Amino acid sequence: MKTADTAIYRQALLIRRIEEKLLGLFSRGRLNGTVHTCIGQEFCALAFAGQLQEHDFVFSSHRCHGHFIARSGDWRALLAELMGKRSGVCAGIGGSQHLCRGHFYSNGIQGGIVPVAAGMALARKLQGWDGIGMVFIGDGTLGEGVVYETMNIASKWELPLLFVCEDNGYAQSTPSSLTLAGEVVKRAEAFGIPIAAGDTWHPDELQAQARQSIDFVRAHSRPLFHHVRTYRLKGHSKGDDTRAACEVDGFRGKDPLCLYAGQNPDIYESWLEEIDQDIDAALNELENESALSLEEYQAVEPQRQTAEWMPLKPFDGRQVEALNRFFDAALDQHPEMFFIGQDVLSPYGGAFKVACGLSDKYPRQVLTTPISEAAIMGLANGLALGGMRPWLEIMFGDFMTLCMDQLINHAAKFYHMYNRQVTCPVVVRTPMGGGRGYGPTHSQTLDKFLIGLDNVTTLALNILIDPSDIYRTVLHHERHPVVVIENKIDYEKRAWDRWPEALTAQRSSHPYPIVRVRPARSAPTVTLVTYGGMTAAVLEILDDLFIHLDLKPELLVLTKISPLDATVIAQSVRQTGRLFVIEEGSATGGIGSEVLAAVAELCERPFIGRRIASCPVPIPCAKELEAQVLPGREKILRTIREALA
Repeated sequence: MKTADTAIYRQALLIRRIEEKLLGLFSRGRLNGTVHTCIGQEFCALAFAGQLQEHDFVFSSHRCHGHFIARSGDWRALLAELMGKRSGVCAGIGGSQHLCRGHFYSNGIQGGIVPVAAGMALARKLQGWDGIGMVFIGDGTLGEGVVYETMNIASKWELPLLFVCEDNGYAQSTPSSLTLAGEVVKRAEAFGIPIAAGDTWHPDELQAQARQSIDFVRAHSRPLFHHVRTYRLKGHSKGDDTRAACEVDGFRGKDPLCLYAGQNPDIYESWLEEIDQDIDAALNELENESALSLEEYQAVEPQRQTAEWMPLKPFDGRQVEALNRFFDAALDQHPEMFFIGQDVLSPYGGAFKVACGLSDKYPRQVLTTPISEAAIMGLANGLALGGMRPWLEIMFGDFMTLCMDQLINHAAKFYHMYNRQVTCPVVVRTPMGGGRGYGPTHSQTLDKFLIGLDNVTTLALNILIDPSDIYRTVLHHERHPVVVIENKIDYEKRAWDRWPEALTAQRSSHPYPIVRVRPARSAPTVTLVTYGGMTAAVLEILDDLFIHLDLKPELLVLTKISPLDATVIAQSVRQTGRLFVIEEGSATGGIGSEVLAAVAELCERPFIGRRIASCPVPIPCAKELEAQVLPGREKILRTIREALA
């Protein structure tokens, strides 16, 4: 046997012994969480991740230990991570499934890392690097639709990404024969992706095959799918193994490491002794190492700002024109910025024409995508991790539900999960709201699902603040994910400028301003809070409140709805004792609930509070019925009148 081949066997033994030590630590209660070992699959990790160049990157999933060791060699940091120690790969935060070191990333959500890897590959290609990307998936992951959405994009855009499918025949405890139809490789072939195949029972051949696949992706800058048959000799996680012992024993009998041990017992035993000594020494050192404290882990809570108020000035033109002007200027000044979405190329320019003419001027930076919301959200995440500034347009806010895994389990978590080694400054824009008769799946206001997400800022545009002001702040100051809700009715509106003499309008000095409309010469007697598309409707009734209900309203229009700073609202409620929150979505668990709860925590005395929202039914198409479901003038006035009666 050649020296180079012998070295691979020793590396495989190192990975196996670390995995076996981890299982032992878990059984003795010294690990927290779970352990997904790759025992039996080590040669796949070494053949692929072990043969990459320094600037290539790897994405992996829950069974990632072997990939990490083969790629980085830092097995001590892996042990520390699973033991919850501060010298761990992610200081004990990520644990077994969530690792980040250099150009290595993993996440435990099945299939979720595939579009992120594609986005990183796109970033590298746009930056002119000659590196490639590699993404490991299992045969069980082939049940996830986002994998195929990504294959389509990777093939169409010729991304330098190597898909490595480790087919161990099981999805957790279920044989793949019960879950997968057709042939594995045909799935990639359907998208025009070249394929290769191999197995871990012939390590030398697999090394050569992997090298050929890596070289192909590097030389041609296009994807390839490599199917690797393998078998894990331990359970899916920890000890949960329901397979027949005779089946496992049969594969253990053909396992290359077991065969090598029988054929070369002296060499194997000497390796085993050396490796165990090294691992045990590292474990002894780590035993007394401390974990992170909560103060070290938790991000510093931003200090509430004292608001200064200044006159409100209307912006020029319609809102859609202001948005288009911003993107025109920003794309020109920031080559790292990308406008991404469906149907955004000229002459169409997007469903609501925000992208009108942009692709003519910036063809490299305006990317039209398939109808694949989950994949393009992941793609944007990968671009952001890769140093780009992606701005993703989701055509209708209703479709954000298809993006939620990538938003919640990826974009929102990368920064903390990887112990602040990365940032993900992705921006997602989407129009919401009814009033156009689009019906139940194209008229919803789903902002309640987009607030309260850790490490995600959620904004809502309105017709009082120039959207360019908001988006310049996002572009220049945000390092973490941002979701911006635009209102489809507001696109065609001009800035509101019809102010009665008795009212004064101001904007706060916050980075994302609050607009305050209040009596010019007397104290307010009721506080109204709204945001986004409801702003115009509430402005229309201010006179009615005074004339018909003898109330002097103070209206606060929010731009940042999450995380919520209720300081200004509470100051107003202390004076008025009455708070009404008007929102277009349904009331339960929405913005109104959050505002009322936050103000209750800040106010020292009781107050009257109500939520005014849509009826809790799907938005109908019929014009008259839609108007009754949405919160309009009559419903707002009636609710306030009844609450104060």
